[in-house]
Amino acid sequence: MADNKALATELEAREVAEHAREQVWEQHSFALSLFEGRFELDLIHPYPGPQPEEQERAADFLAKLATYCLEHIDGDQIDRDGHVPQEVLDGLAELGAFGIKTPREYGGLGLSQLSYNRALAIVASRCGSTGAFLSAHQSIGAPGPLLKFGTDEQKRRYLPRLAKGALSAFALTEPDVGSDPANMSTTAVLSEDGSHWILNGEKLWTTNGPRAEIIVVMVRTPAPEGSPRKPITALIVETEWEGVETVHECSFLGLRGLSNGVLRFTNVKVPLENLLWEEGKGLKLALITLNTGRLALPAFCAAAGKGSLEMCRDWAGSRVQWGRAVGKHDAIAQMLGKMAADTFAMEAVVELTSGMADAKTFDIRLEAAISKLWATETGWDIVNDALQIRGGRGYETHASLLARGDTPYPIERYLRDMRINTIFEGSSEIMRLFIAREAVDSHLSVAGDLIDPRAPLGRRIKALFRAGFFYAWWYPSRWLTWGRWPLYREFGPLATHLRFARRASARLARSIFHAMVRFGPGLERKQAVLGRIVEIGSEIFVMVATCTRARVLVRDRPTDRSPYTLANLFCLQARERIEDRFRRLFRNNDAATYDVAQEAMKGTFSWVEEGMIDEDWVPPTAGPVGGSDSGEVELTSVNEGEPEPASTG
Repeated sequence: MADNKALATELEAREVAEHAREQVWEQHSFALSLFEGRFELDLIHPYPGPQPEEQERAADFLAKLATYCLEHIDGDQIDRDGHVPQEVLDGLAELGAFGIKTPREYGGLGLSQLSYNRALAIVASRCGSTGAFLSAHQSIGAPGPLLKFGTDEQKRRYLPRLAKGALSAFALTEPDVGSDPANMSTTAVLSEDGSHWILNGEKLWTTNGPRAEIIVVMVRTPAPEGSPRKPITALIVETEWEGVETVHECSFLGLRGLSNGVLRFTNVKVPLENLLWEEGKGLKLALITLNTGRLALPAFCAAAGKGSLEMCRDWAGSRVQWGRAVGKHDAIAQMLGKMAADTFAMEAVVELTSGMADAKTFDIRLEAAISKLWATETGWDIVNDALQIRGGRGYETHASLLARGDTPYPIERYLRDMRINTIFEGSSEIMRLFIAREAVDSHLSVAGDLIDPRAPLGRRIKALFRAGFFYAWWYPSRWLTWGRWPLYREFGPLATHLRFARRASARLARSIFHAMVRFGPGLERKQAVLGRIVEIGSEIFVMVATCTRARVLVRDRPTDRSPYTLANLFCLQARERIEDRFRRLFRNNDAATYDVAQEAMKGTFSWVEEGMIDEDWVPPTAGPVGGSDSGEVELTSVNEGEPEPASTG
């Protein structure tokens, strides 16, 4: 049972989140254009490509990394032991894998986001836990925030050390802080002489935390004079300092080699110069860092998709039942075909978003969130289907298969390791809300005061006139979008899908407007409706990524048109999903389902639960280590309610 603590109100929590978000779109966003019905394909086509010199350096590193992983990383042994050996991490550090994106002037490799994601995929193909160490360290751990927001002195002091192998972590999550940072209780106050901060509190699900040397810790600092809000601030903390301790190491369903635990800070003295960025900008720092930090998870998912496809392709072609290879049976063929198309789409998303991040000319907050949401949910479907295709052998562990002489494909481990991805670094539910909020930003800037119950009458009247003028041209323009032949002829057989995407983008923009008119201020509570809006936009984005990727591959190898085959199948299936979401946008059973859920929480249907032995599920203790039940795990914990990522919690 959750504790009945004095937690932040809904309004307070929303204000904290809104205060932390980036308020202005200073650069282009292709995904935002999709939600607004503008479909600016020229932003990403031609496809953003890597720099030849960087790719040459990256190729040498990736080749050495692949050799090292093959010879020294045994994912199944790490899974059984529940521990990544220190010598494995040391070897990765010697290769430069702890500073892949860190500039060479600070001892790193100075490689791109694209090369970084490819490196993570190589490591994760051998062991998800080891990949998580590198991701938690670099995606949201100390190097990322330092590069973006650190002072020159902080960079000189910490980046070389981090690149050499000093493990880092990020600590945000607490027992009452998952997706909602408004309830944060960890504090830092200035000492009486003003020479340092005094840090006190406890952090939950901090990935890398028990083995980290350097941690970015999110804390509440005293409220400025005249402000009721205690701001959230980021501090750089070294674990060797007095008062820092690991009070519990967590264990999980998957990623069993992960180092993740509950950290306690008791009167820790933090030097003033270890303030990261500015007081009160800690949560904004976390959210901005996650824009690129989230791109690691799609890379992991694409690697799992590739591995699943290879294992299932072999099995489907060699396993004979009822006189035919199982892959010849339509039920299995449908799963295998979708797996191939989805895996290609995932890699296309990774390549596109990595290129956008490297270009540094895009605001990728939406692209990163969509990639994380779509890839983690699709990746889970892929490994789940892979287990189904393998049947009993998919459910059997690697060790058991090996012991009895069967092909020891590690699908069971894949499944357990993949399950966390829809939870950490922003759960799927939080991602849908985050994406929805950003997608309607232009509408709120025009008509936000109309639906804000706190806005005074004068502001509402001004907003009414402003909205009238704006929508008088905006709405008709979303009906006049041309999305027919001969647009996009250079994409050959995929042109029809891009034309559909263009039309669907305009329809999506109109549907968002219809939802705002229909539900008004209540739209923010219609999370199922918002979820469908986000899913439509996400599918359109992935369709475009897949088509542009296929076009590049066929351009480079004209005799091989197989990328068109995969992209075509993906788009056909994505179009079905898009049409389904449009059909159910306003005609659905959401209200009935919500009502049943509320009655279930009241105990109305407790009779359904009869027949269970559950008396010892909640032992009679004062409370769990790490505080109360918060319902989330964090592997990267930055913002959205889960284990902190292969980042922290």
